[in-house]
Amino acid sequence: MRKAKPKKRVILPDPVFNDVKVSKFVNHLMYDGKKNLSYSIFYDALERVKNKMANEEKSALEIWKTALDNVTPQVEVKSRRVGGATFQVPTEIRPERKESVSMKNLIVYARKRGGKSMAEKLAAEIMDAYNQQGGAFKRKEDMHRMAEANRAFAHFRF
Repeated sequence: MRKAKPKKRVILPDPVFNDVKVSKFVNHLMYDGKKNLSYSIFYDALERVKNKMANEEKSALEIWKTALDNVTPQVEVKSRRVGGATFQVPTEIRPERKESVSMKNLIVYARKRGGKSMAEKLAAEIMDAYNQQGGAFKRKEDMHRMAEANRAFAHFRF
């Protein structure tokens, strides 16, 4: 490689839970550099989750982390040209990408939901993901199904 690898940026933990994962999620949620708004949306969503799922013994943060784990894909398909044909080759996902993909999916499907505020939509998506349903969970299942269907082309892995 000609160029040096860029340095990994250090992400500071969030002010309330002191958790780096929360900061990463808020960074994905953010539009136009409005981080304070993203933080308020996220904390409001967790507050709503806590109120709606009061019968759970877990805290809202633990529910969110479980929801993220539920929508985290293990494998994905990548297009690879061999000869004249394009194959969908199933590949393992790096841990950083797994985390990133799961967060992005959760946010994208929360934005697509019907609801009043983004906090409400995000809370609903988190609760659905926790209960292994909803758009983000369905997306993960579809990714796994695609990889399973194309398992015959796994030997083209690069």
